[in-house]
Amino acid sequence: MKKEDLRIIFMGTPDFSVPTLNAIITEGYNVVGVITAPDREAGRGRKIKMSAVKEFALKNELKILQPTNLKDEGFIKELTSLKPNLQIVVAFRMLPKVVWSLPKLGTFNLHASLLPQFRGAAPINFAIINGESQTGLTTFFLDEQIDTGRIIKQIKTNISSDDSAGSLHDKMMVLGSELVIDTINCILNNSITPMDQKSFIDQKEVLYSAPKLNKEDCRINWNKKPDEVYNFVRGLSPYPASFSTLVSKRKKEIIVKIFSVSIISSSENNQNPGTIISDGSTYIDVALKSGIIRILELQLSGKKRMKTDELLRGFKNIQDYHFE
Repeated sequence: MKKEDLRIIFMGTPDFSVPTLNAIITEGYNVVGVITAPDREAGRGRKIKMSAVKEFALKNELKILQPTNLKDEGFIKELTSLKPNLQIVVAFRMLPKVVWSLPKLGTFNLHASLLPQFRGAAPINFAIINGESQTGLTTFFLDEQIDTGRIIKQIKTNISSDDSAGSLHDKMMVLGSELVIDTINCILNNSITPMDQKSFIDQKEVLYSAPKLNKEDCRINWNKKPDEVYNFVRGLSPYPASFSTLVSKRKKEIIVKIFSVSIISSSENNQNPGTIISDGSTYIDVALKSGIIRILELQLSGKKRMKTDELLRGFKNIQDYHFE
């Protein structure tokens, strides 16, 4: 097939999707339609907000579809009328078979892990939380199950000890766009050999999942080891952010988001987990079951994010509190 004969439908919603869509257009491929999430109300003013992908598509005068129901007959009819022969999915929702089976060349997805590791909605977060030193991206053809289709291509990248979910997200956003372009080129030239994910599994390897994160999944467990808490915090920073409850001697409770910590000690101590150790002006340390971590950046409920010394200038008697 010639490049000019390729008719691509792109599906995506958040910022992570935009560099890939931009790369496809820059490479001169024909994007006949963009499917993204419907506009929604957001913020205190409940103003209507469009997705990052829609904003980009509007600027580039691309046709936009925003179905609320992916099985709706009207949507399927309009999608079919665009005559796509390849569909590309980057951070969108699960597709029904009637959609992903439509194009002749298939529908492939970009996933932010080295599948079959970390299948699910939050692979970047869980790779860091799990303490991995390497991750990657995968393109694969969609099938009936989530993240189980035949693998087309993969690319690896290292996770540094100070990477957060945010920094790794930004790095993988760029690598992902490069991998998608490479995948399109290989499909166009008929030089791919999709492989079943079973062939990527080492019998001794433990497979980890990466399910969607709910609020309670982000609560810090102060009984964990220092490295586990450290990885947990950076794996959720800046979003959705780890949190804990600050409790005073009088049982006053304050929800605190924690964005950055460092390890002070990994030795046993006789403090109860969650105990706060502070000079009241420059640092907040928290006792763990086997060590101490230092909070570097945090945010009290209803306040702005700030560094610890900034917080302590306006928060007195922090030693009278503990974390639960």
